[in-house]
Formats: sequence, structure tokens, C-alpha cells
Amino acid sequence: MNFLRAEEISRKEQTGTVLHKISFTIDQHKKTAIIGETGSGKSTLLKIISGHAQPETGKVFYQGEKVWGPNEQLIPGHPGIAYLSQHFELRNNYFVHEILDYANKMSDKEADKIFKICQVHHLLKRKTDQLSGGEKQRIALSRLLVGKPSLLLLDEPFSNLDMPHKKIIRTVLQNISDDLGTTCMLVSHDPEDFLPWADHMMVLKEGRLIQQGTTKEIYLKPHNEYVAGLTGAYNIIASSSIQLRNKWELPLGGDAIILRPEKINITEIPYNGIEAIVRKIQFHGHYFSILTETKEQELIIHTQNDQINIGDKIHLSLQ
Repeated sequence: MNFLRAEEISRKEQTGTVLHKISFTIDQHKKTAIIGETGSGKSTLLKIISGHAQPETGKVFYQGEKVWGPNEQLIPGHPGIAYLSQHFELRNNYFVHEILDYANKMSDKEADKIFKICQVHHLLKRKTDQLSGGEKQRIALSRLLVGKPSLLLLDEPFSNLDMPHKKIIRTVLQNISDDLGTTCMLVSHDPEDFLPWADHMMVLKEGRLIQQGTTKEIYLKPHNEYVAGLTGAYNIIASSSIQLRNKWELPLGGDAIILRPEKINITEIPYNGIEAIVRKIQFHGHYFSILTETKEQELIIHTQNDQINIGDKIHLSLQ
């Protein structure tokens, strides 16, 4: 029995079809990222999984039981599935511990563990109007977790957060999976947020599921340029780049090849590489992104070499 299964779920809205008969399965304890451009149906998919939106067709099964939509039950949602939207709200002028006590289905010891994981223990005696946006988010998350869900859905949990709060929520989400064993799915658009975290990824485009698999599979073998662009920087080796394909022993078919920048090295042995001129250098903290130009096309490479200057002639080889 699959932990979570969707069978050909679709949804139409006034603007048209938002989801086109999507099917997938998710194993328990896995961390899944749902990615795609704005308007691709990511948030709608989470809402249907959680029982907060009604599918036009198809069904969602959670631990073998159908998840009923809001048209099929009085109170939307499933008790075993927690859904944190982008627009989470906390009641104003309440103490944090009051908000959490009302939702709590755990023992004091269990709840205390949740508060420590979510890093809200020091906030319990504050009022909700005394919290920052990041603190409110973690309180809202704690409120869901003390309800003992087995599946946690998060819609853009990293949006509108500054870097310190992003770092905190990354740690919190990792610990929710590791320490609580909660199965998590999240919607995100920043590879730096979902690539280090996710075990499994689903890629949506215009309401269609166009690729799914492990994070490593999708990053290294994206089906097309759209998927490659969502998951990081990339190069496309054009079918006309005969020198590159021959020198690097790449397939000579008509299809373009997607190659990540870190797969291209700067070699000190000229005859082992392709000659290129450095056109642009960008500093990214722990690496430099360098735009190079060969005889046939431009290539982006990532390197930690800080001795390269614009206009330098270098030689490139494959990792």
C-alpha cells in the first residue's frame, strides 16, 4: 500500500485547466519538492492533496483511504495531513502558548520536543503581535505539528524570509523529517532551498507532471531545458557544436545536450581541452561563475580558481 497516491487528478478554474490528470505515488518518510514556474499548478496540487481543494476528476489516497474534497465533507482537510499555506494566519493579541495549547494533541513531553525542533520554545510567553514574520511561520508550523500529522505539506515556506530566517526554517524542516519521521512535501522555486533537502522531486509545467524522480536524477538528467533551468545553471551543447562533441566524446545525434557548469573543468594541459576566452566573471561566495566563449558557442563554468581574469585564454575539459 502506498503512503500517498494520486490517480489522474485534474482541476479547472475560471482561467482554464490548472491540472491535467496527474498521477504519482509518494513513499512514507520521503521528502518531496514540487517545482515549476509560476502558474504551473503547484499550490493547487498541494491543496487537493490536503483536501482543501476539490479535483475535477481523479482521486487522492492517503494510507489507502480516499482524501475527501471540500465539496464532499463539512470541514475541509484531512486530520492526518497538515497543510501550511503561504498565507498562514495567527489570531492577533493571543499568547503563543494559548494558540498552541488549543491545537495540541500531544503529551507535554512530545509537545516540548516539537517546540524545540521548530525553535519556538523561547516565544511561548509572547503575544502573536510581537512576533516577526519568520517567528509567526514557525509558530503556525508548530501548531500543525502538535496535531500529530503524518504528512506535512508546505506551500513556499522560504518565500518572504530574510537569510537568517531562511537558514532557521531549513534546519527546522530537516529536523522535522529526521527527528519526527514526518513525511514532507513542499513547493519551492529556489534550488538552494530544495536541492539539499529533497529526496524526490516532481516538476510541473502548465498543469502537467513532466518529470519526477530522485533529486540527483532530475538535476543531472533533466528531460529538457525547462527542467534544467528550474534546478540550476546549465549549458546546452548545440547539435552544431561538432568540435565540442568530438573532443569531449559527446553523442553526435541531433539532440542538444544539457551540461551542468560544474561538469566542466579548467585544464592545465591544452591538448586535453577546448580553447575558450573568459568573457564574464561573477563571484558567488564559495565559487566563481565564469562565462566563456569557444569557437562554437558560449559555456558557463563554475570554479574556485580565483586567478582567472576577463580576457584570459583557458582550456576546458569534461569532469
